[in-house]
Amino acid sequence: MRIRETGELWWKTAVIYCLDVETFMDWDDDGIGDLEGLVQRIDHLADLGVTCLWLMPFYPTADRDDGYDITDFLGVDPRLGDLGDLVRLIRTAQDRGIRVIADLVVNHTSAQHPWFKAARRSTSSPYRDYYVWRSTPPPDTSDQVVFPDQEDSIWTLDEASGEYYRHRFYRHQPDLNTANPAVRDEIAKTVGFWTQLGLSGFRVDAVPFFLSDTAKHPGDDITDPHDYLRDLRAFLHRRRGDAILMGEVNLPYDEQRLYFGDSDGDGTSDGDELTLQFDFVGMQQLYLALARQDAGPIADALRARPAIPRDAQWATFVRNHDELTLDKLSDDERAEVFAAFGPDPDMQLYGRGLRRRLPPMLAGDPRRIRMVYSLLFSLPGTPVLFYGEEIGMGENLAVEGRMAVRTPMQWSDARNGGFSRAAPSRLPGPVVEGGYGPEHVNVADQRRDPDALLSFVGTLVRRYRESPELGWAECAEILDQPHPGVLAHRCTWEDGSMVAVHNLTDQAVTVPLTLADLKHDDDAPARLVDLLQDGACDVDGRGRVSLELPAYGYRWLRVVHADDRRMV
Repeated sequence: MRIRETGELWWKTAVIYCLDVETFMDWDDDGIGDLEGLVQRIDHLADLGVTCLWLMPFYPTADRDDGYDITDFLGVDPRLGDLGDLVRLIRTAQDRGIRVIADLVVNHTSAQHPWFKAARRSTSSPYRDYYVWRSTPPPDTSDQVVFPDQEDSIWTLDEASGEYYRHRFYRHQPDLNTANPAVRDEIAKTVGFWTQLGLSGFRVDAVPFFLSDTAKHPGDDITDPHDYLRDLRAFLHRRRGDAILMGEVNLPYDEQRLYFGDSDGDGTSDGDELTLQFDFVGMQQLYLALARQDAGPIADALRARPAIPRDAQWATFVRNHDELTLDKLSDDERAEVFAAFGPDPDMQLYGRGLRRRLPPMLAGDPRRIRMVYSLLFSLPGTPVLFYGEEIGMGENLAVEGRMAVRTPMQWSDARNGGFSRAAPSRLPGPVVEGGYGPEHVNVADQRRDPDALLSFVGTLVRRYRESPELGWAECAEILDQPHPGVLAHRCTWEDGSMVAVHNLTDQAVTVPLTLADLKHDDDAPARLVDLLQDGACDVDGRGRVSLELPAYGYRWLRVVHADDRRMV
């Protein structure tokens, strides 16, 4: 096994951790999390085994969309710190072996951005064409809005000029016009600036939306939207060769494949567009499988994954910072997940998702919670954690919309969960209350408890990092076995191979497997060695093995031959 390759394409076996500086740690006690607070807590991430830190927007903002309404792409929100603080964070993280990436939000700006203010002053402004306008009343576009509870059209009348500007998201977030080469130059300037300061790449927000206007400018040299994505990737690599673009592309697999830059779909060449893409399809099928206690949807999703370029990767996740979208499920399937995990309409959002975290959805059952995270880390791909997942944080449904899952990090059982010593009224939002509040769920307590979820997630991180076949396997081999509620899959890369078995049901089972390539007729059988607990089992001469799983049980089993030199 060529372990050295895992350092060159580092993202294929990374462990990514997403956080919002504003809600992570407040060091100056003004009520708002800051970069210095994050620096002071960087060893928590290092101890966990995180190798890549993803920062949600830290830029100057009008703060009407939790920082995604940006007023300056080249600055730091003064509430959080300054450029010097950011550089200190990057250097400190690098010292701990952690790369830093940040959100690249170039689909839109804030309506308070100087570009849009200038664009509104005059139709002849040089910034007018930085945005998308129309002079005639728009048709009904209520079916195109991203947030149907807030907007009923993607066009809003600018009364000063009498024209309409487009906003696929909120009306205070006008869309940038990427058909304009000057806008693309500004985006390149942004990418170049932050990589020069040390970022290792970007999580790219709303990729299909920001590409939708590209190639529509008369006389432009870009004739296909993907040409622009290729140009952006090439520019990034000229500035920093090992930097990544991790894209938010919530589309069916056959459409997602194009955003890797693999037009023929054979997966044999290196990609030249996005480096990683979130596996939204797999995530949604995971929740359907959990609701049904049937592993079939996960197996189907893994089989349906298209071949991707050799240097590309799927980003796998259980939870992210937005609503838990279920938009790729059918209406009946979505209703099943709602009934299982969010039956109260207040738990649902936009008719397509849930505004809950995993532990409350699973009624706090530690067996089931651990089984889900074990499954996440065993899937082929790069796992992404949202802050607080490692300790089992819950949501606060008293907070509006998606902010229910963006509550302050819970460091201790002190006031405000140890996040800040300011008055609670000054925090960016209230801490979680009840059974998932900081008096019950916090880092300080779990650091001292070897049986806590924090310790378990740390073990998963270490075993994942020691098993590069999980990141490098071209696909997951779904293993035949008789239990519909069990997922048994195998990941193989070169001479490394691992079998993972997960029981999604509340009943104990015995799982028989046949691994045909492990048949033997000598006295040196292959063994399956447990990676998450002590133990091993031999494979018989016909390649058969029988595995015991309790309710919601799971096992990671490395295939070990007599002459293997890998650590187990």
